[in-house]
Amino acid sequence: MPFTFRLPRIPGLPTTATAPFCPSEVAGTVEVPATASAWQKLKLYVGPGLLVSIGYMDPGNWATSIQSGAQFGYRLLFVVMLSSLAAIVLQCLCARLGIATGKDLAVHSREHYPPIVGRGMWVLAELSIIACDLAEVLGCALAFNLLLGVSLPVGVMLTALDTLIVLGLKGRGFRQVEAIILGLVLTIAACLLAQLAFVKADWHAVALGFVPSLQAVSSREPLYLAIGIIGATVMPHNLYLHSSIVQTRTVRRDPASLQDAVRYTRIDTTISLLLAMVINAAILILAASAFHQSGNTQVAELDEAYHLLDPITGSAAAAILFGVGLFAAGQSSTFTGTIAGQVIMEGFLKMKIPCWQRRVITRGLALIPALAGVLTLGPHSVGKLLVASQVVLSLQLPFAMYPLIRLTGRRDLMGELANPWWVALAAWVLFAAISAANVWLVVQVFAG
Repeated sequence: MPFTFRLPRIPGLPTTATAPFCPSEVAGTVEVPATASAWQKLKLYVGPGLLVSIGYMDPGNWATSIQSGAQFGYRLLFVVMLSSLAAIVLQCLCARLGIATGKDLAVHSREHYPPIVGRGMWVLAELSIIACDLAEVLGCALAFNLLLGVSLPVGVMLTALDTLIVLGLKGRGFRQVEAIILGLVLTIAACLLAQLAFVKADWHAVALGFVPSLQAVSSREPLYLAIGIIGATVMPHNLYLHSSIVQTRTVRRDPASLQDAVRYTRIDTTISLLLAMVINAAILILAASAFHQSGNTQVAELDEAYHLLDPITGSAAAAILFGVGLFAAGQSSTFTGTIAGQVIMEGFLKMKIPCWQRRVITRGLALIPALAGVLTLGPHSVGKLLVASQVVLSLQLPFAMYPLIRLTGRRDLMGELANPWWVALAAWVLFAAISAANVWLVVQVFAG
């Protein structure tokens, strides 16, 4: 039986896990009437994909895309596209697993693997959340530095205040979280699209950049950035998260209703992640147009990008929009990181703690390396730290992909919703490609 773990009690703060961030507290809370029209059902199913998409446009994505665009122009756009398509495949598998079985990936991993393997997977999943949260800390700290003029260490400490947001939403419905996320996603998109209006992109070169090219990633530096883009796009903890939050919708257990839920969830996932792809591509196009074409190919830091946008574009608004979009990208991941942490802890360990405590633990573990990094490496190290955090995420991705692909291919577990052969083939090809790229990078690092 699940149990509640309590840290020292602070008067006035919740002592139990509460909605909307605890998965078991919000399961089945979004009613989908059987008599609803197709359009009404789609509106009710839209939401989980948006929460997942936030992880695909966080500050880590900004760092990898800015450095890629500045250094290599439009040549790595195809990596953004292929990573996003891979993400759609994997996230659809997660949603299918949650809908078909009523259990998330963390629970299945605990139930189907020996305890030592399950604990190892839990540790890797927690490390991925910390690496992701490190990116949010650095991104928001840099946004505070750029917009408010505070030092980076002070900005890092200010990010701890987002726990207040978690407390403020205690007991709220899950749809309210989804509405907030939608607002933040639209803010990011508006800021980036407005910035593109200030630069002159070579749209013919942009189109060529979407054509896959092995030559473009044949050397160590572009491959390192390409793997960073993959890690920033397909995040391990998002696989656990999505398989849980799709269960917020009420789904009858007959085959037709389950197929219906999978269909609408697939639409939600595809549209949300295509929007994330557009945003990530826009960041890279912005960097390539503003920096690479002007000869500023060594821009690797987000603060450099912020300060160079003014003179290059001739408008102060471009830099302000950059800072606002970066802040929205960092802040939005507060929600998904908190929920993912609860999913992983409850699924692997059957442990439930108050959401604010979960947030404090995760953010506290991310603050330590963030502060150490900016204090020891200097104020212009954020970009390098962000890219490194995304490579760490990519290295952990196969350990979440393997059980997902195996579980969703089991007909005894999934029934009629088990992966068709062509879906299974595509998923295993992705697994092999990402694993091979990671091994190649490790070999290159040690060889270098």
